[in-house]
Amino acid sequence: MLRILLFLATNIAVVAVASITLRLLGVEPYLQGNGLNLTSLLIFCFVFGMSGAMVSLFLSKWMAKMSTRTQIIEQARTPDERWLLQTVKELADEAGIKMPQVGVFPAMQSNAFATGWNKNDALVAVSEGLLHRFNRDEVRAVLAHEIGHVANGDMVTLALIQGVVNTFVMFFARIIGNIVDRVILKNEDGPGIGFFVSTLVAELVLGILASAIVMWFSRRREYRADEMGARLAGTGAMIAALERLRAETELPDQMPDTLTAFGITEGAKGGLKAMFMSHPPLEDRIAALRQAGAR
Repeated sequence: MLRILLFLATNIAVVAVASITLRLLGVEPYLQGNGLNLTSLLIFCFVFGMSGAMVSLFLSKWMAKMSTRTQIIEQARTPDERWLLQTVKELADEAGIKMPQVGVFPAMQSNAFATGWNKNDALVAVSEGLLHRFNRDEVRAVLAHEIGHVANGDMVTLALIQGVVNTFVMFFARIIGNIVDRVILKNEDGPGIGFFVSTLVAELVLGILASAIVMWFSRRREYRADEMGARLAGTGAMIAALERLRAETELPDQMPDTLTAFGITEGAKGGLKAMFMSHPPLEDRIAALRQAGAR
């Protein structure tokens, strides 16, 4: 029920923002008789594409808390919670950002994520499994990696990239739909069912293909977060944390798909699948850190 309500609320927000913006811009409908007004279409797709990405960004913390059942540590009740808060505070201060919210989510797998709409209003959370199995130097390195994501503005960057991708997927899908409707189906009476069906199919196909672009950027940001983690917690500790994560990659993933862009465990995969992975193979990340440390 929660997922349905969130889906409806997100769509209502996107439609409302897009409708108001389009009215203020005075954009005419992009469908004009049998053709397309490409300028209006591009603006229409940009507004809707960016609105969807921005709404998702602003809802990211709330979605993360609900999806993972993360419990925010408001006030430390145990020595471990006190250490966790103090460590995040130290890392945040060193990275030059405001103290993010700190939480723990129930999962036996060792994992963590960072999210939030800007670097001074973020959330960093770790799994119970990570806290139980990692030593404190390794946990500190994982936290430093997540603080690196926050300090580097990765959430905003990826949302903007996703918005641009959304724009062009919608734009070209409607051009394809118009070609199918007019050229193949010979519809001369304005957009028909062929336009809408072919547009929907094109959006699905182009969306899947375009996600490879977003994943490529995500993998680049992982290397940067590792570099930041090494600077904040030490290269040795960062490598040790990744080595331990690699040993646990056979465990079933208990993080929801919506958070894998900010999770830290990803097994190595090759071939076509590698194009759609949000994280580089752990072996590559470890090798990159070792190479940087040897310089």
